[in-house]
Amino acid sequence: MKLTVVLPTFNEAANLADLVHSLWALPLPGLGIVVIDDASPDGTGRIADELAAEQPARLQVIHRLGKEGLGTAYVQGFRRALAESAEVIVQMDADFSHSPDYLPRFVEDLRDYDLVVGSRYVPGGKLDEHWEKGRVLLSAWANAYARVILGIHVKDATAGFKAWRRSTLLGLGLERIRSNGYIFQVEMAYVTERLGYRVLESPIYFEDRRIGHSKMTIPVKVEAVWRVWEVGLRHKRLGAQDRRSIEEAHHE
Repeated sequence: MKLTVVLPTFNEAANLADLVHSLWALPLPGLGIVVIDDASPDGTGRIADELAAEQPARLQVIHRLGKEGLGTAYVQGFRRALAESAEVIVQMDADFSHSPDYLPRFVEDLRDYDLVVGSRYVPGGKLDEHWEKGRVLLSAWANAYARVILGIHVKDATAGFKAWRRSTLLGLGLERIRSNGYIFQVEMAYVTERLGYRVLESPIYFEDRRIGHSKMTIPVKVEAVWRVWEVGLRHKRLGAQDRRSIEEAHHE
């Protein structure tokens, strides 16, 4: 089975090599990686190139000219993975907030589901104890807000740790996804549910990044508040009948 992990990066030089080697150490022999780097000034792109030279069949690097946004990075990585026939596509952070050790379980669960979400807000899920109280409350509120406004059933609507079936991403129609910031995760969750795909939330321990600083600032989260309404208006009429066929998806 071919599995591709999509890793958007910006200033992750201190984390990337350790994460890549942790992924390669998993009992998933078909695992490949696509790194999408937004011209990180700390040399992340150069490190990614060195890792690709180490195992060129297992790691590809997409270099972008500047900080173009999380949403477009993921969509570009998804398209690359789909073009190269990945059967499972994983999205995750490059800072060890998402432990690679969960991936074998996610892959197993995809036998019965179309999407597996690494969730902080289902029984068994947990946030790092070192998170400040204000940050914990803001995260919980942002998820509750998105669920109420959009009617999303998934508890962790802003989760960035997901394992997708190939058929799910093709059926979604990536051209539909327009969000390019924090709200990208919410839009993907909402469209997935509107199209009637089977979603499993699998509990995770969400560790605070080991090195570096979070890029999820309060202004970014505040902007996401009104973006939620945009997402709802854009997709509220979607239903299972609007899934893209494989033929349509290949001609996007």
